[in-house]
Amino acid sequence: MADLSAFPIASRWPAKHPDQIQLYSATTPNGVKISIALEEIGLPYEPHLINIGKNESWTPEFLSLNPNGKIPAIIDADGPDGAPIGLFESGAILLYLAEKTGLLMPVDAARRYETIQWVFFQMAAIGPMFGQVGFFHKFAGREIADKRPLERYRDESRRLLGVLDVRLKGRKWIMDNDYTIADISLLGWVRNLIGFYEARDLVGFDDFANLAAWLERGLARPAVQKGLTIPARG
Repeated sequence: MADLSAFPIASRWPAKHPDQIQLYSATTPNGVKISIALEEIGLPYEPHLINIGKNESWTPEFLSLNPNGKIPAIIDADGPDGAPIGLFESGAILLYLAEKTGLLMPVDAARRYETIQWVFFQMAAIGPMFGQVGFFHKFAGREIADKRPLERYRDESRRLLGVLDVRLKGRKWIMDNDYTIADISLLGWVRNLIGFYEARDLVGFDDFANLAAWLERGLARPAVQKGLTIPARG
């Protein structure tokens, strides 16, 4: 039986199955990346809901694992060389899971780096831009009379959608016929932009036929459908 006592987060969210990967998350675009990846890979894991509405990600126990105060984070009792490891930041976790299992990542070195660049594209561009569209279009930012910030993020988001649409022309997935962590990193964000953020018309999503077809294929995957609801809201 694994001993997670070195991780303060395990005292607030106790593990029933400490030998399994412990996932501390919520059903946000960043959070569902990891539950989807774990479902696709088939590794056993135990999800813990971090209620960001109650600021649980800013508690000392959560910050002890993720000093950035954002979900998700994981503990893997069977880390490198069999030692426990705690990780935060969704992109790093996706890379870790892919390398741990040899799945969701091309074996060829050049294609591996190409996959990683699209994961970084999501982290550095898609996530921040789409998040700002959500703030200014749906949340508190919509009350701001000056619409220039919204217009700026709308236009940049539309540009980024165009980048993806061009990439997906003639391709089933970001990496041709290989479904990878690049697709997983992007699916939740594109889904949220046109769904939860209600920005489909704002960004003209229906202009991007290749991207729309990719999203439909991705959302049809059983692991994606399951992963989008994990951890379950209490």
